[in-house]
Amino acid sequence: MQYRPLGRTGWNVSTVSFGAWAIGGTWGAVDDDASMKALHRALDLGINFFDTADVYGDGHSERLIARLRRERSEPFYVASKAGRRLSPHTADGYNKANLTAFIERSLKNLEVEAIDLLQLHCPPVEVLYRPEVFDALDGLVKAGKLRHYGVSVEKVEEALKAIEYPGVQSIQIIYNIFRQRPADLFFAVAQRRGVGILARLPLSSGLLSGKLTRESTFAQDDHRNFNREGAAFDKGETFSGLDFELGLQAVEALKPLVPAGQTLAQFALRWIQMHPAVTCSIPGGRSPKQVEDNAAAADLPPISPETMAAVQQVYERFAKPHVHQRW
Repeated sequence: MQYRPLGRTGWNVSTVSFGAWAIGGTWGAVDDDASMKALHRALDLGINFFDTADVYGDGHSERLIARLRRERSEPFYVASKAGRRLSPHTADGYNKANLTAFIERSLKNLEVEAIDLLQLHCPPVEVLYRPEVFDALDGLVKAGKLRHYGVSVEKVEEALKAIEYPGVQSIQIIYNIFRQRPADLFFAVAQRRGVGILARLPLSSGLLSGKLTRESTFAQDDHRNFNREGAAFDKGETFSGLDFELGLQAVEALKPLVPAGQTLAQFALRWIQMHPAVTCSIPGGRSPKQVEDNAAAADLPPISPETMAAVQQVYERFAKPHVHQRW
């Protein structure tokens, strides 16, 4: 396992970490025994950073991570999120009282006195123009409820605005082979400001696993079934905003570029690591085998310049016209 600094926190986190969205819900049925085995295997392999949210299974994901902490002695970092519990999800809801209540609930779920990293969960853009929201987060740090805070965003412009606030330690943003715009400008600005970058949906909702086909079906409660057109949340959260059929075509174009002995998923994760601004990717894992496959990507050799150029051509042909200027 490889490690990189996370912002100005002083932490070194595993370059392939653990995204806990899938073990909470919204990806079909969950098996807690398998989820716990996956979490334990992650620690075995040197993964020391787990990303969750209060809405993943209505706190279920947080509670599984609390159980992991009870069952293991190794130290690890946990990032959670707050804000998406709001209904309606409006900027006015991001006030001190609501944020404090959400954080208190997560503290209880996680069974800790302070959250390592609390992220605003894809807030409405207007929130980023309200300094009082970040003042409230500063106050929660001073009160010992949070160690650090960051922002999870949908769009590059939101990321650029968020890091104007000096307390923001990290930005979580979709970055993968099919969503490359964050590297155009944002990554360089984040590096200059000492802001960590968490690459979410690194496998593009499973597209970049290489295992999905035209015949693949998804459960009714799987966002890959109900959110393809953004019916529940931002369209870009599902298959990176790409049409599923087009995404499958892009995957077929990528497969010949994968070096022998690697899976497409491992190649996609290693591709993310090629950018030095990225702290870590946070792929999900619902079984020990998935976690093992993901973690192995951290120690793969660098991708050759020729192959990187070929990946870029695939992006420009299949994805860029559809996603680049949208997010």
